[in-house]
Amino acid sequence: MSIRSCAMESKAFLALKDAYDHREKGAAAAHAAGVKVVGELGFDVPEELVLAAGMFPVRIYADPGKSLEETDKYLEYSFEPVVRAQFEKIIDGTYGSQLDYLAISNSTDVIIRIFLYLRELKRVEPEKPVPPITFIDWLFTRHRLHQMRDEFVIDLFKKQLEEWAGREITDEQIREAGAVLNENRRALREMAQLRHGQEVRISGSEAMVIIGAGFFMDKKEHTALVAQVTEDAKSWPVLEGPRVFYTGANHEDLALYEKIEAAGLVIVGEDTDWGDRSYDRDYNPELPVIRGVVDRYLFREFSAKKAFVSQRVEALDREVNAAGAEGVIFYTNQYDEVATWDMPKQRKSLESRGIKHITFGRMQWPVSRNEGLDEKLAAFAQEMKGGAQ
Repeated sequence: MSIRSCAMESKAFLALKDAYDHREKGAAAAHAAGVKVVGELGFDVPEELVLAAGMFPVRIYADPGKSLEETDKYLEYSFEPVVRAQFEKIIDGTYGSQLDYLAISNSTDVIIRIFLYLRELKRVEPEKPVPPITFIDWLFTRHRLHQMRDEFVIDLFKKQLEEWAGREITDEQIREAGAVLNENRRALREMAQLRHGQEVRISGSEAMVIIGAGFFMDKKEHTALVAQVTEDAKSWPVLEGPRVFYTGANHEDLALYEKIEAAGLVIVGEDTDWGDRSYDRDYNPELPVIRGVVDRYLFREFSAKKAFVSQRVEALDREVNAAGAEGVIFYTNQYDEVATWDMPKQRKSLESRGIKHITFGRMQWPVSRNEGLDEKLAAFAQEMKGGAQ
């Protein structure tokens, strides 16, 4: 078990773990308070606008134990496995009572296709329990012309939220929501300092709980709990073992991190949207409000799904250095292999600096389906400790 007793003795951590383990409670509480719930599929739905509209954002996530009976009727097997499982919960009624609306961002090419499938499904089978959908069609290249186009797109999203909310969203409400989210991100960055450097006091699994809970609970409450657990963790024992950075497939549960940590490795950072990248870059209140939203999402650290190889090489080097990692774990799922385009040059750059790495490609989802993973991780840990080369 990678979550230690010291974490379980923290009341703040236990509250975060409860939100992480029981992800529907936040939406249920919002509905009980008369607040509408917006599901987010994709990692670039501007929460500043959702909060400014007086709505409650929650992350769509997959259930690894759920049958894909409905999904198999509509999606090819070559779709990314996690997204197939997310699609199942959208169309089989699981989210029917939990969500009022669904916002989809084009964070990955496969999510774009999911939007198209859902839009057509609503047309030909309107009885399906799919909530009203809006699509956010970002351009991720950082040219001024493209930023201006993104400002137009995000203003359209604002207008859609206004229609759903039945009221205007003011500039002041957007700035207030931006301030709430900035405080949340700052609290998470302060927590992350206890993962980096020579003295690591928060494990990767513990950090995943702390970060992930925020996708399913009130942001102000999450901020307060993160600040408290950070204070608690300052007295937790220092974690011993080779320090590694994780890059590749997003993971929505602890299964892979627990295996990595069971091998004796210490995860000091990741560039995934369920990890460090989720709180990268603040909303800039000095900019016009829509431009400030675009600035926050467009200028985050580069995603493997929407960036050039050269950008990803430089990004990984920066993040590995900042985290104080001694090694890197590359991990991609079957049919989710976009990141593999970056890996040859990323590995070459790491090797030039003496940083060890290991690659797991075309892995099965969920993690438990992969034979020999534990042994390979243990061998990599031994190599990092100076054992077999």
